Amino acid sequence: MRHIISILIENEAGALSRVAGLFSARGYNIESLTVAPTEDITLSRMTLVTRGNEEVIEQITKQLNKLIDIVKLIDLAETSHVERELMLVKVKTSIESREEIKRLSDIFRGKVIDVTNNSYVIEMTGASDKLDAFVNALDESSIIETVRSGPTSMSRGEHGLHL
Repeated sequence: MRHIISILIENEAGALSRVAGLFSARGYNIESLTVAPTEDITLSRMTLVTRGNEEVIEQITKQLNKLIDIVKLIDLAETSHVERELMLVKVKTSIESREEIKRLSDIFRGKVIDVTNNSYVIEMTGASDKLDAFVNALDESSIIETVRSGPTSMSRGEHGLHL
């Protein structure tokens, strides 16, 4: 099962390395990892996506909680949450294909952010499934490059991950 673990971590050198090392040492895979400072400059928020059964995830969270840099964490799979991912996709275009690619982008609520004679760069945000569906709807030979941020997420309602 897919789990999104949201972590408040001290914003200092080596903290990310210790988290990645924990996963590596135990043979767990990190599918996606995003990190950025929070409103408190001493803390960063890390969003980590991994897969595993309940026992594996419990072991991961226990091991993470033992790290000195970790302030607080929550497994968002256990709560109602909002999730978004950013994707940039560069596609080949021609005079004949431009309108169709623009129309497809609009259907998925994407935005063309760069145009050249032979390509578009399209920005899209949403759930990972939506982004996958957009990529699958494109002609595979038209995709030049794809960059994805990985999911970032937070719990719904007035509760949040804070001190």
